[in-house]
Amino acid sequence: MTRHRLDPAPGTTNDVCSRDHAPVLTVEAGDEVVVGSLDASGHLERQRTPGEVRPRLFPQARGHALTGPVAVRGARPGQMLGVTFVDLRPGEWGWTVAGGRETPVTTRLGLADVPPAWLLWEIDADAGVATESRGLTVPTAPFLGVTGVAPAEPGEHSTTPPRTTAGGNVDCRELVAGSTLWLPVQVDDALLYLGDGHAAQGDGEVGGTAIECPMTTEVRIDLVDRRPLPSVHAETPAGRITFGFDADLDVATGDALDAMVTWLAALLDVDRATALAFASAVVDLRVTQVANQTWGVHALLPTGALGL
Repeated sequence: MTRHRLDPAPGTTNDVCSRDHAPVLTVEAGDEVVVGSLDASGHLERQRTPGEVRPRLFPQARGHALTGPVAVRGARPGQMLGVTFVDLRPGEWGWTVAGGRETPVTTRLGLADVPPAWLLWEIDADAGVATESRGLTVPTAPFLGVTGVAPAEPGEHSTTPPRTTAGGNVDCRELVAGSTLWLPVQVDDALLYLGDGHAAQGDGEVGGTAIECPMTTEVRIDLVDRRPLPSVHAETPAGRITFGFDADLDVATGDALDAMVTWLAALLDVDRATALAFASAVVDLRVTQVANQTWGVHALLPTGALGL
């Protein structure tokens, strides 16, 4: 096992995903990488007043400022890439913005055409607290909003919508330290992107942003031939998680539940109807995020439920 360091810079950061990107680092399965990432917007300096324009790495950013891609030597389509979050440490500052752009939520609330509202946060990573400029505080629970591999399709792909085949902008608040996110490898060497640090977020990321911040993330990268599911799924301190992403919330919900029933049936060695009955007793369905051009839903089988 080799330990690597990868810092955000013009040569190591991208704002779209593509199978044609040259890797900025190549690792072996089992290696660990300490990855630095800018905030989602690629700010090079903190805002001093809400909404202040500050220098960015990509002045005309097309998407999230992501560190990578990282090539995993020998990874091939059909395999599964495991990204284990060993440690996540947010930077000293963060921001949240809501309103001022059209989404299903802002349109419903009448906030699509109003000036955006900004929150500025001071983050104390050691104390585990973020303090907003008004003095209000929230506990931190840091995670990366975006962890994904290059899609198989040619061309450049937006970082905004999550994908069940490649991950990406999953925005699941349960992916804290101690979690492993499993991603289906789509292209040779996988090409892994990481970024969009969140110091804290509620289920749904209802305003479209969390406490967006720079992040230092330590990950271990594993590669396996088989997993219980062929789609994106996770093992977290809270429990096992499956995902659904679709422009239709019903479809996203159904996909997340379908995957969980499949996983639960294998774990318990029962038929799918029996697995659904057990799921009805213990599985939580949660809206992961609502503002990324597609709905996200995750199904959570809590740790210890049914003795698992």
